[in-house]
Amino acid sequence: MTTEKLWKKPVFWCYGSAATAFGIKNNAFSYLLLLYCTEVLGIAGFKASIALAIAMIWDAVSDLLLGHWSDKTSSRLGRRHPFMYAALLVLPISFYLLFDPAIELHEDNAFMYVLLMCLLIRTGTTLFEMPSTALLPDLEKDYDRRNQWLSLRYFFGWYGGNGIHIVNMMFWAGAYGFAVQRGYTIYATVGALLIFLSIVISSFGTQREASALPRPADTFKLRDIASEVGQIFESLKNPNFKALFLYGLTVGIAGGLGMALYLYNTTYFFAFSGPQVAVTGLWVLVAPVCAVFAAPFFGARVGKKKAAIYAILLNTALYPIPYILVLTGAWPELGSWLSLYIYSIFIVVEVFCGIIGGVLLDSMMADVVEDSEVVTERRSEGLFFAARGFAGKAISAGGIIGAGIIVSLVGLDAITSVEQVTYDIRINIAVLFLPLYCLLNVGALYFVSQYRIDRDDHGDNLDKLAKRHGEDLAIGVDRVASSD
Repeated sequence: MTTEKLWKKPVFWCYGSAATAFGIKNNAFSYLLLLYCTEVLGIAGFKASIALAIAMIWDAVSDLLLGHWSDKTSSRLGRRHPFMYAALLVLPISFYLLFDPAIELHEDNAFMYVLLMCLLIRTGTTLFEMPSTALLPDLEKDYDRRNQWLSLRYFFGWYGGNGIHIVNMMFWAGAYGFAVQRGYTIYATVGALLIFLSIVISSFGTQREASALPRPADTFKLRDIASEVGQIFESLKNPNFKALFLYGLTVGIAGGLGMALYLYNTTYFFAFSGPQVAVTGLWVLVAPVCAVFAAPFFGARVGKKKAAIYAILLNTALYPIPYILVLTGAWPELGSWLSLYIYSIFIVVEVFCGIIGGVLLDSMMADVVEDSEVVTERRSEGLFFAARGFAGKAISAGGIIGAGIIVSLVGLDAITSVEQVTYDIRINIAVLFLPLYCLLNVGALYFVSQYRIDRDDHGDNLDKLAKRHGEDLAIGVDRVASSD
C-alpha cells in the first residue's frame, strides 16, 4: 500500500475525523470550563476544579474497564462500534446542557449540576473516543504508516477544538464577555451539533472495516470479573507499556495545570482581549498542517522515540520564555498587538512540537499491541490506549485542582478585569506555576527513554504473530478433517 493510496481511502479520513468531537470537548474542558464556572456560575476556582477533577478520575477508571470490554466484544458491528454509537445518546446532549444549563443555578446547586454534567460528558467521551482510537492497530499494521493515521487524527482534533475556540473568542464568549451567559449558549449549540456530526460520520465511515474484522474468541464475562481484572493486569505488565504509562502519569499533571490556567494567563497575565486570543488561535492553525507531514517524516528518519523526545524537549524549553520576559520588562507592552504576534509565534512552535510528540507517542502505543500479543495471545489495543489515557486523566485531575488552588491563592477569584492584575500577582502566578510545569515535562521524558520497541522489533513481532496465526489456522483445518 502506497502513501498516495492511503490518502485516497475514505476510511483513513473517517478515522481521523473522529477526533473532531474529542477536540471540541477537550478544548472546552481544558481552557474554558474553569473560567465559565468562576465567571458565570459563581463557583470558586478551587471548588470548580474539584468537580472537574472528580469527573476526570471517573473518566480514567471507566476507560480501563471499557477498553478491556471493547477488546473482547463480539458483535456484527465489530468490537468498537456498539460503544461508539451509544455515545450519540450521551455526549452531544450533555455538552450542550453544561454550557446552557436547563435549570436555574444558584449557590446551593451549581456545584452538583456542573459535576453531574461533567460526569455525563466524560462517560460519553469514553464511549466514543477510546474505542475509536483503538481501531488503529487493526486498520494499519505498518510501523511508519501508523504515524500518518495518527497525524491526521491530531489534525482534526486540533482544527475541531481550536477552530471552535477561535470563533468562540471572536464572536461568542469572547465578544459578549466571559461573564455573560449569551456567548456560552451559542457555543454550546454549535459545539453539540459538531460533536454529533463527528460521531455519526466517523462511526459509519469505519463500520464496514470494523465489521469485517475477526471476532474475539474470548468474550467479556461480567460474572467472572476477577478473571477479567487478572487479564487486565497481565496485559499491563508489558515493560514498553509501563514506560508510556509512567510518562502519562507525570506529564498529565503538567498538562492539567497548563490547560486549566491558559485563559487566565492569556487574559490576565498577558492582558489579551477575547478577540486577540482568537487571533492566537488563528496562528495555531498553522501548526497541525505542518505537523501532519512532519510527524511521519521525523518518525521515519529519526525514529519514533528520539523524534518524540526532541520535540517535547523543545516545547518545554520554549514555554517559560514569554513569562520570564514579561517579568523582566523585556516584553512589549502587555495587551499590544506586537506582544500578541510574538506570543503567537511561541505558541505555534510549541503546539507544532506538542503534536509531533503526541502523534509519535500514540504510534508507539499502537506498536505495544503486537508486542503484548506475542506474550499474552490477546489483542488489547483498547485496554492499552485506555490505560495510557487513564494515566494522563487521573493525574491531570491533580493538575486541575492545582490550577484552581493557584487561581485562589494569587487572588484571581476576585479579579474581573485586567486592570486589577498587579505585578505581584503576575510574579506569584509564574513562581507557583512555571517551575512545576517544566520540571514535570522534563522528568516525564526519562520514562519515554525506557521504551524499547523500534522498527525491527515491530517487524519481528509481526512475523511471530503471522507464524502463530498460520499454525492456528492449520490446526483448525486438521481438526475439521479428522472430524469428517
